[in-house]
Amino acid sequence: MGSDSNRSPGADIVTGAHRRSAIGGGVLLVSALMTSGPARPAAGATVECREAPARRDTLAGLGPRGELALASGARAVLAGIHWPDEAGADAAAQAWLLAYRGRSLTLVARGETDRWGRDHVDASLEGEARAAPAPSERTRMDLAPVDLAGGLVEAGLVPVDAGERETLCRPALLALEAGARRAGRGLWSQAGPGVRDGAALRARMGRFVVAQGAVLRVGERARRTYLDFARKGEDGLTVTVSKRTWRRLQERGLSAESLRGREVRVRGRLEAWRGPTLDVASADVIEILDGERAPRR
Repeated sequence: MGSDSNRSPGADIVTGAHRRSAIGGGVLLVSALMTSGPARPAAGATVECREAPARRDTLAGLGPRGELALASGARAVLAGIHWPDEAGADAAAQAWLLAYRGRSLTLVARGETDRWGRDHVDASLEGEARAAPAPSERTRMDLAPVDLAGGLVEAGLVPVDAGERETLCRPALLALEAGARRAGRGLWSQAGPGVRDGAALRARMGRFVVAQGAVLRVGERARRTYLDFARKGEDGLTVTVSKRTWRRLQERGLSAESLRGREVRVRGRLEAWRGPTLDVASADVIEILDGERAPRR
């Protein structure tokens, strides 16, 4: 799914299932992320995105769901991504990371530790030349730092996500995900069901999905706002937005009227509430994909 030009205009969803691995091809260098630096967090979100001083540690191994086991005994997770749910996708992402086992990492923690005592980190390591060129042929690009979260996203092995936080501290990851989606790499090698295909959506209950489609109805209520991607009476996706998140969207110039008919991408764990539902807690993972309204049907 996606808004990209090579995708069909119909709305669709991608889950963690995929058919081909994107591990091969050598080291993925994410120089754009590394040279531009972290994006500034949105106003009011500095606590969640505040960076701790950089520190060095060594990747000793991986725990469940991509948890970094460090030589110091500390545990950490990569910030800004969602570890894939399906076994095949999980194995592919683990294999990509384990290629760097034993390597020294530069870690920058963001915000506070989570409920399991883990830091959410940006992790990078010094670049290495690709296998093919001789040492005399190595270029500056070959030796660029490797950003672990960015590399996983660029390979199509993980989707971007703010997790339990209200802010996506590294929004530049979304551009890397868009490139992987256009290329059909990893998770994006196959499309999922349409957002108006209720039966197919229910088959993915409890899984993390990335969904895109035209918002047909917006219902503002006292505590929540509802974005419906299906007509009244149809079986399709509904996105619920908390009052706090809706206020942030309004601060960015969006409203119920301006969202109707717009092409929107959302992400989160699919739940059942009068039908397939995504509860979105971060305004940063509601992407407006078009500059114009989608045609009314």
